[in-house]
Amino acid sequence: MTHATTHSKADAAIDDNTYQAMLDRLETEPLMAAENITLAPSDSAGLGRVLLGAGAVGLALTVVGGFVFGFRPAFAAYEIGVFTATAMSVGALFFVLLFHITNAAWSTTIRRQFENVASLLPLCMAMVAVIVIAEVVTGGTLLRWMGIKPGDHLMDHKAGYLNTTFFIARFVIYAGIWSFLALRMRGWSTEQDKSGDRWLSRRMRFNSGWGILAMALTTAFFSFDFLMGMDFRFYSTMWGVYFFAACAFSSTALLAIVFAWLLSKGKLQGVITPEHTHDLGKLMFAFTVFWGYIAFGQYFLIWYGNIPEETMFFIFRRTEPWMLLGKVLIVMHFLLPFFLLISRVPKRNPPLLAAIGVLMILAHAIDMTYIVQPMVDAGETDTVGLASWWVILSGLVGVLGVYGFFLIRRIASCPLVPTKDPRLVTALEHKNYV
Repeated sequence: MTHATTHSKADAAIDDNTYQAMLDRLETEPLMAAENITLAPSDSAGLGRVLLGAGAVGLALTVVGGFVFGFRPAFAAYEIGVFTATAMSVGALFFVLLFHITNAAWSTTIRRQFENVASLLPLCMAMVAVIVIAEVVTGGTLLRWMGIKPGDHLMDHKAGYLNTTFFIARFVIYAGIWSFLALRMRGWSTEQDKSGDRWLSRRMRFNSGWGILAMALTTAFFSFDFLMGMDFRFYSTMWGVYFFAACAFSSTALLAIVFAWLLSKGKLQGVITPEHTHDLGKLMFAFTVFWGYIAFGQYFLIWYGNIPEETMFFIFRRTEPWMLLGKVLIVMHFLLPFFLLISRVPKRNPPLLAAIGVLMILAHAIDMTYIVQPMVDAGETDTVGLASWWVILSGLVGVLGVYGFFLIRRIASCPLVPTKDPRLVTALEHKNYV
C-alpha cells in the first residue's frame, strides 16, 4: 500500500491483517459492549419531551412578548437564542475538523458527540433563514442598513457589500459550506462504523484541510453580516476572531454537559475516563483565556485608536443597563470559569465540569445579549433596555429547547463513539501526564 505513507502514522504503520486483528479485538472488548456505547430511545425520550415542551413554551412566550413590547424586542430575543445555538454547533464543527487534521488519537472517543452537535448546523441555518426572511420583508429590523435610503455617504460607500442580494447569497454560501462539512464528516464517521473502511479516516482528514480554512472564512463573515452588521457604521478588525472564540468556548461547555449526562445514564463507562474529561476541561480553560484575551484586545485597540466608527459600540454600552451587563459578562465569561477551571480537580469530575459548562453557556448567552439587545434601542426615543428580560429568557429557552431536542435525537441515532476508527485503541488507553 504505497499510498499509506500519506496517511496518519497510526494507519500507515499497520497492514490490512493487523488492522483486521485490531477490529476483532475491539469487537470483543468489554468496554465496547452495545449497552455501553449506544443510547436506547427510551433512555432519552423523557428528556427530549421536556426540552421540546420547554422550547414550545419559550417560543410562545416570545410571541407574546412581541405584543407586549413590540416586534423588535421579541425578534432580538429570538436572534439571541439562534446565535447562541449556532455558535455552539460552529465551534463543534471546528473541533471535528481540528481533531482530524491533527490526527488527535486521544479525541476519538469524544469526537462522535462533537459530530452530533455540529450536525445540527442545518437546523441552525433554518432558524437563521427565518431571520434573513424577516429582515428582508420588514426592510431591516435589526439590520437597519436595509432601510437606509440612498444619500447616506457611508452607506453608499458600503453598498457594494451591504445590499440585499449579496447578503442573501452570502448566507446561502455559509449554510451550504457548514451543512456540507457537518453532515459529511458525521456521515463518513458513521459509515465507517458499519464498513470498517479505515481509508474513510483519510478522506475525513483530507476534507478537514480545506474545510477548516473555509470554515474560518465563513465564520468571520457570518459574524460580520449578522452581528457586526447590525450597525453598518461600526467595524472591528478583531470581530471575526471574537465570534470564533465564543463558538469554541460554548461548544466545549455543551460537550461537558453531554458527557456528564451520558455517564449518569451508565453509558461510556471506561470509554470516557477522567483522562478524556481532563483534556476536555483543558480546552474549556484554553478558550476561556482566549476569549478574554480577544475581548480585551478588541476593547484596547478600539480605545487606543479612538475612531468614532469603532468607539460608538462601547460608548453606547457604557450607559445603563448595558454597563452593568458588561461587568456581569466579564465576571461570568472570564473570571469565574478561569478560576474554576485552573485546577485539575473539576476537569476530572464530570458532574462538576458539567456545572461549569452550564455557567459558561449562560455566559455565552449573556455575550450574545450584550451584542444584540442594545441594537433594539439604538436610535429609538422609547427605549426598552432590559425591561423585556423575560422575553430574552423565553427566546433563549425556546430556541435552545428545540435545539436540545434534536441533539438528543442525534445522540440516540448512532453509536456514542466511532466504533471502527483506527485510532480508537489508542484513545481507550489515553493517559494524561500533566
